[in-house]
Amino acid sequence: MDANYCLVLSTCPVGEPAESLARFLVENHLAACVNILPGVTSIYPWEGKVETGSESLLLIKTERAVYAKLETALRERHPYQLPEIVAIDINHGLPDYLNWISQWLSSAT
Repeated sequence: MDANYCLVLSTCPVGEPAESLARFLVENHLAACVNILPGVTSIYPWEGKVETGSESLLLIKTERAVYAKLETALRERHPYQLPEIVAIDINHGLPDYLNWISQWLSSAT
C-alpha cells in the first residue's frame, strides 16, 4: 500500500486551545479525525533551560497531499512560538478507514 496517508503529531496547551485547533482542522477538511490525548507531560529544552509542561497531544489523521496546507494552518493558529509538527507515514491501515479519510478530505465545498 502506498503511504498516501499520514499521522501528524502536535502538542499544545490542554483544554480549549487543543479543542479549538482540532475542530478547525476537521471543519476545514485538513484532517478527517483528531484525537486529543490530555495529560501528556513534556520535558524539553527551551531558551537555555530544561522545562516541564503539561500538554495535550493531537493525533491528526490526514492525507500526504493535504499535509502542506495542514502544516500552514497549524503554524498560523498554534499558540506556541515553535509548535511540534511531526508527520509519520501510514503504510498500512484498514482500507475502509483510509477511504473514509479520503472521502472527508475531498468533500470540502
